[in-house]
Amino acid sequence: MTDFNDLLAPEAVRCGVHAASRKSLLQQLGALASEAYGLDAALVTDRLVAREKLGSTGFGNGIAIPHGKTDQVRRTVGLFVRLSRPIDFGAVDDLPVDLVFALISPVNAGALHLKALAKVSRCMRDQDFADKLRGAGSKDALFALLAGVETRDAA
Repeated sequence: MTDFNDLLAPEAVRCGVHAASRKSLLQQLGALASEAYGLDAALVTDRLVAREKLGSTGFGNGIAIPHGKTDQVRRTVGLFVRLSRPIDFGAVDDLPVDLVFALISPVNAGALHLKALAKVSRCMRDQDFADKLRGAGSKDALFALLAGVETRDAA
């Protein structure tokens, strides 16, 4: 069972997000981090953009895991968005991205940051799980899937 309760707040999940570009998406993730966790939107966006400059976090199959670090958080937090239309993300397989699970970690969270990335990556690579996320009818259903809460609307 998937359980991202330690990373995600219900307010940090969105579906049907429209983004015209990777840059636009990263800005929206910054705004979502501000809404859900009270973080500085511009700072989060800057951290995500800086990481993307090192290489795309689009790892294939329409999935990206942008991530960054800031001293504004005490623990790793997540943001999840399902896009209304896939966008070019420079992914390793050149496929456009529609599922995005972003992570924001404390600056000094080396091993914990890597463990969170590995956890998210393992789950997102599961084709059945990705299909369920793509088929979820609402942000509540998305959160239920991500949090491991069983609900009849989640699948």
